[in-house]
Amino acid sequence: MDKKIFSFLFSTRLMAVLFLAFAIAMGVGTFIESKYNTDTARILIYNTWWFEAIMAVFVLNFFGNIKRYQLLKKEKWATLLLHVAFIFILLGAFITRYISYEGMMPIREGAAENQIYSDKTFLTVFADGEYKGQMRRRPFEKDLLLSPVTNNNFTLSGKFDETPFEVSYVNYIMGAKETVKPDPNGVLYLKLVEAGAGGREEHYLKEGEVQNIHNVLFALNKPTEGAININTTGEKYTIQTPFEGEFMRMADKLKGTVTKDNVQPLMMRSLYSIGDIRIVFPDPAVKGVIDYESNNDYKAKSHHDALIVKVKAEGQEKEVRLLGSKGSVGEPQTVKIGKIEYSLFYGSKAYVLPFKIKLNDFIATKYPGTEKSYSAFESKVTVLDSTETFDADIYMNHVLDHKGYRFFQSSFDPDEKGTVLSVNHDFWGTSITYLGYFMLFFGLMAIMFTKHSRFADLKRKLEVVKKKKEKFITILVLMISLSGFAQAPHVHTPGHDHNHTADPNDHANHVTAPPSQKQLDSLLTIYKAPKEHAAKFGRLIIQDAGGRMKPINTFSSELLRKVSHADNYNGMNSDQVFLSMTQYAQVWIQIPIIYIKSGNDSIRKIIGVDKEAEFAPFVKFFDENGNYKLSPYLDAAYKAANPNNFEKDFIETDKKVNLMESALSGSILKIFPVPNDPNHKWVSYLERESAGLKGMDSTYVKQILPLYFSALNNGSISKNWDTADQLVESINGFQKKFGAKVRPSEQKIDAEIAYNQYDVFKVLPYWYIT
Repeated sequence: MDKKIFSFLFSTRLMAVLFLAFAIAMGVGTFIESKYNTDTARILIYNTWWFEAIMAVFVLNFFGNIKRYQLLKKEKWATLLLHVAFIFILLGAFITRYISYEGMMPIREGAAENQIYSDKTFLTVFADGEYKGQMRRRPFEKDLLLSPVTNNNFTLSGKFDETPFEVSYVNYIMGAKETVKPDPNGVLYLKLVEAGAGGREEHYLKEGEVQNIHNVLFALNKPTEGAININTTGEKYTIQTPFEGEFMRMADKLKGTVTKDNVQPLMMRSLYSIGDIRIVFPDPAVKGVIDYESNNDYKAKSHHDALIVKVKAEGQEKEVRLLGSKGSVGEPQTVKIGKIEYSLFYGSKAYVLPFKIKLNDFIATKYPGTEKSYSAFESKVTVLDSTETFDADIYMNHVLDHKGYRFFQSSFDPDEKGTVLSVNHDFWGTSITYLGYFMLFFGLMAIMFTKHSRFADLKRKLEVVKKKKEKFITILVLMISLSGFAQAPHVHTPGHDHNHTADPNDHANHVTAPPSQKQLDSLLTIYKAPKEHAAKFGRLIIQDAGGRMKPINTFSSELLRKVSHADNYNGMNSDQVFLSMTQYAQVWIQIPIIYIKSGNDSIRKIIGVDKEAEFAPFVKFFDENGNYKLSPYLDAAYKAANPNNFEKDFIETDKKVNLMESALSGSILKIFPVPNDPNHKWVSYLERESAGLKGMDSTYVKQILPLYFSALNNGSISKNWDTADQLVESINGFQKKFGAKVRPSEQKIDAEIAYNQYDVFKVLPYWYIT
C-alpha cells in the first residue's frame, strides 16, 4: 500500500496534473484580479489551503522524481538542475509568504521616518484593565483579507485576566464614503465639499461641534473664535469667517466677496474661496445619523474601508465601526464593557525600523512637452543609522539595500513634495527565489545541448525524418519529370474564335469606375521616394504623445507592423510607405492595408467589405457624412473590465484606424521643437498656429514642409533628389539647434533604427530551429 502511495506521489502523471491545475488556478486568479482586485484573488485562489497543497505536493513530487529517475547521475545533471530549481523557487515562495513582510513608507521632504505600514491589513484590539492591582494592556491582532464579493466571516477571541471576550464580523464596506441617513431623532449635519489638489473630498459638519479640516476650523451652530462659523438656526443660513475671500454662485456665475469677521448670508451651491481652501455647501442641513456606503471602485489605490464588528464580553455586546486601509494604522474606536476597555483599530500594522530614512529632495521628471506624464521620479535620501550615515538615490531599478530591508521607489504625493517608498524585508525568500530562477534558466539552456536529454533524442529523431523526407522528394521529382512526356498537346476545338472583335454597343452604358487597387499601387510606385532618401527622412526625430523622442523610422515600423502585420507594402519599406502617406493621403485612404482578424465577420459587415477580405481600406471605416462606423460599439468595449474576444477585436481594430489617422493627417509628425519651451515641447505642422512660434522660426515652420513635398514631387519626375535631401538636412539642423536637450544622439538613433530593421523576435524561431 505504501509503495502505491509513493509511486503515485512521485509519478510524472501527477506532475502533469499538478502543472495543469496550477496553470488553471493561476489563469482563474488572473481573471478574478482583473475583474475585482488582488485581495479578492488572494481570498479565492492564492491564499487557499488547496493552492498551498498543490505547491507542497509539487515539492514532494520533485524530490521523488530525483530519486525515481536517478537524476543524481552525472549524465543527467541538466534535468536534476531543473528539478532543484523548482524546489528552490517554491521554497523561496513559502519563506516570502510566512516569514517575510513588506509595506509602504511615506516621507515628506525634510522629514525622517522609521515606520513602514504593512501591505496586509490587521484588526488590532488593545484590552486595558486592572491586573493584580495595576493597569495593564494586552494586545491581540488578526490579519484580514476582505472583499465585498467573498465570505468575510471571522472571530477574534481572547482573554484579559480571567475575562474572555470575542470580536466577530458584521459587515465590510469597501471604499467607504461617509453619508447621512435621514432620521428625525438624529443630529443635524451639513454637507461640505472641498476641492483640493487631491481631488474632491466630502465632509459633514456636526451641530454643536468644531471640526478641523486640513488645519482650518469649522463650527456648525457653535460660535467659535478663529473658526469658520456656519449658523442654520435663523431664517437664513449665515457664514462668518476669520479670513477674507470670495464666492461664485454656480447657477448664474454671480460673484461676491467674503469680508473677514462679518456675518453674511450663506450662498448654497456656490464656490467659496477662503484663505487657501475652496469649499461648496451643496445641500441644506439635515437631521440624521452618519452611515457609510461603498464607492464600488475595486481598482482604487487609496481609499478608506469600513469594517463593522461586534464586541462580546461579560454577557454584553456592542457594535463598533472602524475606518482604515492599507497604508495607515486606522482610527481607534474604544468601547468599555464591565471594567475592561477595548480599543480597536483596522488598517496596516506599523513596523519600526532600526534606523531612519530622511527625504532630502524628491525629483519628478516629466516627458518633454507634457504636464502630467512622468518619465521618472527619484528620491534623494539620507540613511540615519546609529553606526553610520550616508546618502542614497532611489529610483526605478535602483534599489536601496540596508540591513535586510530593500527600498523601492513606488509613488509620490500629488504636490511632488513627498515620496512613497515600497519596503521589502525578505532577504532569504528573495535570494532563494532568485537562485531558483537562475538555476531554471541555466538548466533550460543546458538541457537543449546536453547529449542525454529528451531534446537531444528529439533532435536525433528529427534528423532521421529529415533524411527520409529528402529521399521521398527526390523520388517524387523523378516521377513528375517522367510523367511530363505523357502530356497531351494543345488541341484547337471547333468553333473557337481567335479573332474576337468588341461590339461598340457594349460601351453604350459605360460608367467611369473607381480606380482599382492595381492602378492605385501603380501610381504610388511611380511617385515613391528612393530608399536612400526615405532613410534620411526616417532619421528625423518626432515627439510622440507620451513625450518619447524617437526616429520617424520607429513610428513607420510600428505603423506597418501593427496596421498591416507586415514589414513592407508593394516593394516599399516602412519609411517609403510613411513618406508616401504624408504626400498622397487621398490615395492611401483607398488602399486596403488595415488587417482585420480572421473570424470576426461583424466588423467586416459593419464597414461593408467582403466577409473573406483580409484587409480593409481606411475610407471604409467612415460613412458618407464622415461618421466613424465603429463608434457605437467602442464605448462598451473600452469600458468592459474583462472584454470578450468580440470586444477585443473592436478595440484592436480601432487602434489600427487611429494609428493610420495619425499618419495620414500628419498629426504624428511633431518634428519641430518650440524654441525655449520649458517642457521641451515639439509640434507638428498642423499645430504651428497655436505653438507660439515667432519671427523667422514661425516662417520656417510654415514654409518648410510645403517646400519639401514640392521637392519630392519634382524629384519623382526628374529623378533628382538633391533638393529634397537638402530640405531634410535643414529640418535636421532645426531639430539640433532648438531641441538638442531632448534629441537622442546619433549613436542612439543608429542603434534604434538597426533594432527596428533587424527585428530580433522575428528571427529567434529560425535561430532555435537551426
